[in-house]
Amino acid sequence: MAFTYFFRDLQTLRMIIDHMLPSIRGRTHINVWSAGCAMGQEPYTIALLLKEHMGQMIFRNVRILASDIDHSNLFGDIIGKGSYPYVELKRIPEEYFARNFTPDPDKNGHYIIAEDVRNRVAFQRHDLLTLIPPGKNFSLITCKNVLLHFTEEQRIKIIRMFYESLIDGGFFLTEQTQKMPTELADLFEQVTPNAQVFRKLPASSRS
Repeated sequence: MAFTYFFRDLQTLRMIIDHMLPSIRGRTHINVWSAGCAMGQEPYTIALLLKEHMGQMIFRNVRILASDIDHSNLFGDIIGKGSYPYVELKRIPEEYFARNFTPDPDKNGHYIIAEDVRNRVAFQRHDLLTLIPPGKNFSLITCKNVLLHFTEEQRIKIIRMFYESLIDGGFFLTEQTQKMPTELADLFEQVTPNAQVFRKLPASSRS
């Protein structure tokens, strides 16, 4: 499970977006993959940040794939409706909240994300262990609090799949406690020593 509330690990997400924006502004398709998305708090956080930083015209080019193995068969419904209890939303800055959320008429204490944000996020059931990515040419892949459930050998295979699914210069984010395996050190460069944020190195630049 990636997030349990919105705008968690905000400093790291903002840093990634600041690094991403110069390279993606001219792209007609901006693809993001939130792997192990749980109930959608992380992909919607990314969508809200991109909307606020990009402007509406460029934001229309964003497609965020939210995937999870979803044994409960509930995640897709929750993400599709975009309705969340306020306790999960209280970290959202007031100005973001006012522009992007309205009370859910069907659930007391819940709020629905704006349609233009919901339209940027799509859920897909996916098992990382298939090693078959649900898409390609991603500018950003996030996978937090998921890899720890796998063996080291499985983690290496999954991260290699992420590498192959990213555009050159694309970003990969995982949790702070999950270090990059030494076997994959030549595939990425760490963007900052303070977070597990990595940029894909093109094959031509690797020794």
